[in-house]
This record gives sequence, C-alpha cells and structure tokens, in this order.
Amino acid sequence: MRLLGAKGGKLTAKDAEFRRGLNSKNIENLSVYHGKPGKGLSIQMTVRQGEATLLSVIQKGDGKLAFLVAEGESVAGTVLQIGNTNSRYRFPIGAKRFMNEWSSAGPAHHCAIGVGHLASKIEKLAKIVGIEMIKIC
Repeated sequence: MRLLGAKGGKLTAKDAEFRRGLNSKNIENLSVYHGKPGKGLSIQMTVRQGEATLLSVIQKGDGKLAFLVAEGESVAGTVLQIGNTNSRYRFPIGAKRFMNEWSSAGPAHHCAIGVGHLASKIEKLAKIVGIEMIKIC
C-alpha cells in the first residue's frame, strides 16, 4: 500500500512508536502466538482514525487473481486485545452488507489496510497489471 501513497509506520528500537498513520498501543508477549505452537512477541495497535482502505488479493474460481477493495473509516471504539493490529471500522454500506459482500468475494485470511481512500490508485494499478478490481464500497 505504501507504493500507492498510503502512510505506513516504522518501529524504532528506541521507543516502539509507530509513525505516519499507526498508533502504538503496547508490545505483547504472547503465550500462544496466534494459535500456533510456541511463544512470540507481537505489537498490539490500532490504525489511525479517519479514512481507510482495505485491500485483499484474492484468487477467483477461474484461478485468476483480483484485488478486493473497500473504502471506509477507522473509528474510535473498543477493540479486542489479542496482540495484533485491530481497529474498528465503519463502511458506507453498513456492517451487515459489507460483511456479506466482502465474504462472498472470497477474501484472503489477511488484508492490507491503508490510511486514506486509495481505491482509485488501486484501480489504476489493476489496469496496469491486467487484473480485475472488485470494489465493495
């Protein structure tokens, strides 16, 4: 997403603060690392409040790749304290419709989150590389 102009963060050894779009909450020592055997270190944080874009690279039934995109907003509110990036989002089509349409498109388990509305830039990239872009909202 950085190539598209999204602001990202860099972890500094000195203070573990994320800059340019991410707010560091804390560093978690996980006894179970995301459901896998063993322990691990994770940084729990939220995405800066404001415009946000979700991007998932999906494989369609015909085997072709596509970009699955949704523009929404990162908003204030409580989030699960599970030791990784977790934010609360609002989408213009509502939560139920968003979940139904996003899930029906077959998203990957993880997605990229960019600060700002970036669908127009992602669409240009999709045209350049010759793959479909599916915009949920």
